[in-house]
Amino acid sequence: MSVTAAKGFTAAGVAAGLKDSGAPDLALVVNQGPGRAAAGVFTSNRVKAAPVLWSQQVLKSGEVAAVILNSGGANACTGPAGFQDTHATAEKAAEVLGCGAGEVAVASTGLIGVRLPMDKLLPGVEKAAASLSAHGGEKAAIAIKTTDTVHKTAVVERDGWVVGGMAKGAGMLAPGLATMLVVLTTDADVDAPGLDEALRAAVRTTFDRVDSDGCMSTNDTVLLLSSAASGITPDAAVFTDAVREVCDDLARQLIGDAEGASKDIRIEVINAASEEDAVEVGRSIARNNLLKCALYGEDPNWGRVLSAIGTTSAAFDPDKLNVAINDVWVCRNGSVGDDRDLVDMRYREVRITADLAEGGESAVIWANDLTADYVHENSAYSS
Repeated sequence: MSVTAAKGFTAAGVAAGLKDSGAPDLALVVNQGPGRAAAGVFTSNRVKAAPVLWSQQVLKSGEVAAVILNSGGANACTGPAGFQDTHATAEKAAEVLGCGAGEVAVASTGLIGVRLPMDKLLPGVEKAAASLSAHGGEKAAIAIKTTDTVHKTAVVERDGWVVGGMAKGAGMLAPGLATMLVVLTTDADVDAPGLDEALRAAVRTTFDRVDSDGCMSTNDTVLLLSSAASGITPDAAVFTDAVREVCDDLARQLIGDAEGASKDIRIEVINAASEEDAVEVGRSIARNNLLKCALYGEDPNWGRVLSAIGTTSAAFDPDKLNVAINDVWVCRNGSVGDDRDLVDMRYREVRITADLAEGGESAVIWANDLTADYVHENSAYSS
């Protein structure tokens, strides 16, 4: 049930007519309380969509009563009129739900630079409110899809409390989040600062380490809402672990549905001098288009891994670098290692291990290959 798995939440997903296809395109998630604490993390892109700017202001209060999300239009780079459209959306949701507009977060996804059809969106908000259900989580997850081929949900149950979530995203997956909208809900009784701390810790090692194509969206939004309906306040570390588990599950689903991808690439950098070095090296490997093309062709071209490592500022000795592809150490001490023909690349997941031989820190970055389907999907039509 994703966002409605936790007690105190209802959701809906409807077709408001924003998409020409007639597919569902408007989702509503409502926190019925008794608590309304919330936290959020947003894109670090300096060009931010109107709903991001709005929701950042809403989150300053630490309380959110509802989230209204639409696909079929990003409402980004639409000027003051676009921001007013977001404001009007929040006001309409507040009107039908009986709360204040300043308690309603808004999230949008779709084509940049096009105004939303408010004559369809606002009636859609009323339609969604009339369809709210404690079993509406799946419909909400379906309604926020764009180029996604599947909807994405995750739930973690603990002793008397739950964390659930939904996500959308299939391209522009990159550090600084992705072209993703994520709503996480919990019935654990956690205040806004506690939610914020847990969310940021979880995002740092999950969504922030998904790197599909090196591009950063204008609309990235990850929200965490607490209803406190369980009446249980868990240990902070236990709660953070549960949030991280849900985020990790959703992040893996995002990379698994990346536009046109045929390989999911797990890049683990080990024995780095610092975590920052490990992350920098992992990102460089993930963004090496020559390597991504080679992996699409099932070519274990480890030289391209070393080339990517060499572009970073991380501490390493070129003559001590080791690289494994699917557990075969094809590069040892910066030179030829085991026979590359031993690497089995028939399967979807490809595992790259880069050993910097400089310390004890590590990091994992998830990426995918570069395919003709990706080029087609991002050139044949606007997205």
